[in-house]
Amino acid sequence: MRRASTARRWMRYGTAVLLCGVLALTGLFTPDQAPTYVGAKTASTMAGSTKGARQPIRGIYVSGWVAGNSTKMNQLRQLIRETDLNAVVIDVKNDFGRLTYRSSNAAVQQTGADQSPTIANMKQLLQKLHQDHVYTIGRVVVFKDPYLAKRKPQLAIRRQDGGVWKDSHGRPWIDPYHQEVWNYNINIAVEAAKLGFDEIQFDYVRFPEGITTKQVKLANANGWSRAEAIRRFLHQARPAIHRQGAKVSADVFGLVTSATDDMGIGQRWRAIGQEVDYISPMIYPSHYGNGIYGVRDPDMHPYAIVSRAMADAKKRNQAMVESGIKPAQLRPWLQSFTATWVHPHMVYDKQAVKEQIKALHDQGVHDFLLWSAACKYNYR
Repeated sequence: MRRASTARRWMRYGTAVLLCGVLALTGLFTPDQAPTYVGAKTASTMAGSTKGARQPIRGIYVSGWVAGNSTKMNQLRQLIRETDLNAVVIDVKNDFGRLTYRSSNAAVQQTGADQSPTIANMKQLLQKLHQDHVYTIGRVVVFKDPYLAKRKPQLAIRRQDGGVWKDSHGRPWIDPYHQEVWNYNINIAVEAAKLGFDEIQFDYVRFPEGITTKQVKLANANGWSRAEAIRRFLHQARPAIHRQGAKVSADVFGLVTSATDDMGIGQRWRAIGQEVDYISPMIYPSHYGNGIYGVRDPDMHPYAIVSRAMADAKKRNQAMVESGIKPAQLRPWLQSFTATWVHPHMVYDKQAVKEQIKALHDQGVHDFLLWSAACKYNYR
């Protein structure tokens, strides 16, 4: 599970954040009204257009494997028809660096990253979803790309001794300072927008957690901070994607709403929030350390965790407004899975999902995405 793999690290971050007193933050967020989507897409393809104009986005994650399985995909389409859900996040480039469809991009074809597609006809799938008035978001995993790192090791993060650095799972990551990598991912995102996605969502748009300059050698010829490298990548990507009529969003660690630094991964709220249309903190209660926000056993208290995380995010956005910077609209990821590796933990059934959504609503936030790596949702 993508989010589960970082849970223990988040717990360590949570403890550190609490001890450092990072909760003394600024301002109050008053989000823009749900935007009117313009560009290459027509009004009939926008989120929930048959369920009321300008509705908040309420979406679910759909893996490439599920999206390419007509039976499973039809089940999710039926779920959307029967509920107020109106959006899907579909893998374009997944956690392994593989594209889920056959690409016409020369760089992709050169690496062979599209040689095992799970979705036979992405354009046709998007057309079907648009017929259902579903807002479509293409997920592009950026710097966690073990496939590209193996095919082009010169682009990977290097150890000080010159070897390829690998994370705790034995997977290499791409060095976010490489311009070639920026272009590679932006071109994939632009192609996805041309296929018909209403929005491109960048995930793993960060450095791997836990690395220090003593451990690795980064290709930082310009002397940028990690946060500046991430900001510049998004700054370059956004206009290219906008030209195709699509919006841009970015996923960030949940603690980015509250942390006073970039946690070593290059994610700062202000830097990212000024470069995208939507920002999606992954505020899964299971991923917070014991005692964060003064809450014991966070997984057992979904309302409290989501409420506090959103309160901090709103403060950050209001501080941006007061500085004359337009912030990204807030659209968090919520937990729709049971974190069995956490002790104690609770079953995240329909009621647990509702508690998280209520916490959002009580904070004045109405957009959200539900994450389940298995794409099974307790929502009816």
